[in-house]
Amino acid sequence: MEVVYQKWTAGSSGCKVLGEVGPNKAKGKDSHWNLSSLCTSSSGHVYKGRGCRQGRRVIVATGPAIDQAPVIATDTDPLTKDHLIQYFLSGCKPKHNWRIGTEHEKFGFEFKTLRPINYKQISSLLDGIAARFDWQKIIEGDNIIGLKNANQSISLEPGGQFELSGTPLKTLHQTCDEINSHLYQAKTVAEEMGIGFLGLGFQPKWKLEDIPRVPKVRYNILQNYLHKFGAPGFESLFMTCSVQVNLDFSSEADMIKKMRASLALQPLTAALFANSPFKEGLPNGYLSIRSQRVAQVDKRRTGMLPFVFYDNFGFEKYVDYALDVPMLFVYRKNKYIDCGDMSFRDFMAGKLPAIPGQMPTLADWENHLTTIFPEVRLKRYMEMRGADGCPVDMLCALPAFWVGLLYDEVSLQNVLDMIADWTPEDIQNLRNKVPITGLRTPLQGRLLQHIAEDVLKWAKDGLDRRCLNESVFLDPLKEVVGTGLTQADKLLEMYNNKWGNKIDPVFRERCY
Repeated sequence: MEVVYQKWTAGSSGCKVLGEVGPNKAKGKDSHWNLSSLCTSSSGHVYKGRGCRQGRRVIVATGPAIDQAPVIATDTDPLTKDHLIQYFLSGCKPKHNWRIGTEHEKFGFEFKTLRPINYKQISSLLDGIAARFDWQKIIEGDNIIGLKNANQSISLEPGGQFELSGTPLKTLHQTCDEINSHLYQAKTVAEEMGIGFLGLGFQPKWKLEDIPRVPKVRYNILQNYLHKFGAPGFESLFMTCSVQVNLDFSSEADMIKKMRASLALQPLTAALFANSPFKEGLPNGYLSIRSQRVAQVDKRRTGMLPFVFYDNFGFEKYVDYALDVPMLFVYRKNKYIDCGDMSFRDFMAGKLPAIPGQMPTLADWENHLTTIFPEVRLKRYMEMRGADGCPVDMLCALPAFWVGLLYDEVSLQNVLDMIADWTPEDIQNLRNKVPITGLRTPLQGRLLQHIAEDVLKWAKDGLDRRCLNESVFLDPLKEVVGTGLTQADKLLEMYNNKWGNKIDPVFRERCY
């Protein structure tokens, strides 16, 4: 039995004992990890002597490309695989420095016509928010593409979806205050323009050709790339909205546990937050068509990452995965350059035809990571990506759910114990069925609704142990789990009865 140490941040003293690593005791298949046990690194060991360095935190999922990344390798050093592993290690933080970052998207629409707002209206909206509330404009060419204020940013998705990427904050009260402040600012300007915001996971009325296009070069490249995946690719790009929470880890072992727990529970999250039952004015046959459409797009860069559940998973294996995901672009001299489906591994070998002879930097690596879209995405923090866009109270419920589970050791271990005999195949099957059947989806003889009862209790217990009076933010989920009715179920009931099979009332029902 080996005692494993992990050095903390620069300037701290000594090392922290992470735990003891012994032989794997896998259940079932030899390659499947016993999820309730202590996790090792990708090679069966923790990277001893590699310090977990704190650095700046950058939320870049939909923002401008990055010119500089944390300094792990110098500009003159060839980028190596070890540098890429160190990049993830640099995100490790002691628990007292863990924060909560939220991102949420919403559709803008005209009150009079219910049509999506066009880019000219979006541009005026951003100008108005910048002028009235002291945000800095983000410009690409001659076009405004977002706003920045300290560690917050407002960015645009390809179809004009309006997104807040929030500041990493310490408590859920601060997180919910930030969400409400953002909505107040956005609505103050938008309502004067006759514009509202819609909290749904999928555009409910209009066709793909009715959706505006945001003039961002990287989106042109992404659009051209997704052309090969047909309608689901374009719809996932232009017609969906999601909400996500970004959370920290303390070490590689902590990351492994959180990745496994959160990936296994992403289908449950998709069920709890299902809120996209309409398409082109009619029920679409799904409770979450957003979730279904995302699952159909380029399985090399989306999905449930089954390798996370194998016994050799760690930072190195995630690096191996990301190295082979096709690149979309490189960013040079303020220009995006299409990479023509080559991999980052090719780039590191100097084989990128778009920029012959050039070698990658860590900024290239960080940009590449933003073009990978699994259900849980690893950067120097972890992004939970499984939830539909939703009403404002549900926006606060998502971070509450994940903080209660992942930032509390007892609750996290409860989840790991529960999923210890779930195979990657079980989890994938659950992911496939949830967009249609939601909380009524069966797993190992139980309905997902009943599993959700246990998980929600653990989330509440985890929040209560933080002693910050945060469990109130779980109240909307208590109703969903108690009744078994998701937001999508409620919308369908209103559509079939109160609304007389008309879609227009959803714009009033789900307007922020």
